[in-house]
Amino acid sequence: MEILNTYIAATNTHDFEQVRKVLHNNAVYFFSDQTCTTHQEIQNYFENAWTVVKDENYEARNVHWLHQGEDSATCIYTYFYEGYVNGEYVNGEGRATNVFVKNEGDWKLIHEHLSNQL
Repeated sequence: MEILNTYIAATNTHDFEQVRKVLHNNAVYFFSDQTCTTHQEIQNYFENAWTVVKDENYEARNVHWLHQGEDSATCIYTYFYEGYVNGEYVNGEGRATNVFVKNEGDWKLIHEHLSNQL
């Protein structure tokens, strides 16, 4: 589904207003170290990550759609990131789950769950 690509592209702008455009009003994020339940908390988390990892590139790899319905869709994938921390190149990956819902005709992300790779 195109909404995942739209979300990843918005994330890679490093402009939270672009990310906000694809977020549902009730979006909840489960990061490995924090739960974010408001757009402000999500924005703070994203902006902190973009500050720590400079020039970050984020990708969804090995995407598998568990469900694609008229009003909801769920996918799992391996997330991959790369960028620079204190001038040194870093990268990593983990597991991701995204849940999208159709809201007033537009697809929105209502839940993201990220965890470390096993």
